[in-house]
Amino acid sequence: MGSVSTGIPNLVVSVPTDQLAADLGELPQGVEVVVWPMDGPAPRDAFDMVVPPYMSMAKVLDRLDGVAVRLVQGQSIGYDGIADILPEGLAFANASSVHETSTAELAVGLTIAAQRHIDDFAVDTAAGRWAPVFADSLADRRVMLLGYGGVGKAIAARLAGFEVEITAVASRARDEDGMTVHGVDELPSLLPATDIVVLSLPGGDSTRHIVDDGFLSALPDGALIVNVGRGTLVDTDALVEHVRRGRIRAALDVTNPEPLPEGHALWGLPGVLIAPHVGGASSAMRPRIAKLVRSQIERLAAGEPPINVVLGG
Repeated sequence: MGSVSTGIPNLVVSVPTDQLAADLGELPQGVEVVVWPMDGPAPRDAFDMVVPPYMSMAKVLDRLDGVAVRLVQGQSIGYDGIADILPEGLAFANASSVHETSTAELAVGLTIAAQRHIDDFAVDTAAGRWAPVFADSLADRRVMLLGYGGVGKAIAARLAGFEVEITAVASRARDEDGMTVHGVDELPSLLPATDIVVLSLPGGDSTRHIVDDGFLSALPDGALIVNVGRGTLVDTDALVEHVRRGRIRAALDVTNPEPLPEGHALWGLPGVLIAPHVGGASSAMRPRIAKLVRSQIERLAAGEPPINVVLGG
């Protein structure tokens, strides 16, 4: 545990690693940065901002009980379930602007891998087997982006050069930056004309099992489900049944349950490609989380409200 001070502290911020502390660079006068991995009791009675560890935040938020904190700054975009474990009275900000680029890259990568059988070729490479296939292209496919927030828009931008037909769907219909965004109530009429569905919706009760048996049944044979949102968006049992029948394929960065346990029906299922929830886990994260945390510090030091506040406030 350590600290970095740029003068007489009038703003105290905790970050979970020495690396993030170093990445913040020069900060406003009077800001003290304390390195606290949250693996033990709080080193202070009060913080202006606490940045919990990236992958284990849900397991350590209870350490903020009894600690005065102005802002808890998460390192993930998603925050479903956080309201249930965040100590009462604390404000929580998500990491919008940090993971969109990396997650969109993986979404496109999973889509191409599934379409062009790259996962099978990797197995063939390990086995020393030459097995050409005639594959479905990404070009000319009808791609539905189910979710049109930051990640959905980043995926759309990266698909722009692939000569696909994009249909955006979100919780409410609207026109946004030249894109016609359909409401989820239009799904029954849109799904039969969709080859690939890329999910980037947030989790929560309103989106749980939005991809259920009825959703999958409405898709044409051979359609591909790509999920970089939350595992709870998909009814896993229904997906397994459709894949087993050869109706649907899937490329999943998130699953339900997660992590996917040994022996689960999705493991080894032909037509399924699984990544272990690594959408945001790339070199793109470090500079972007540092930029966001630094921006929050500068706003707090200037007496301005923080951005990205999704709970409390």
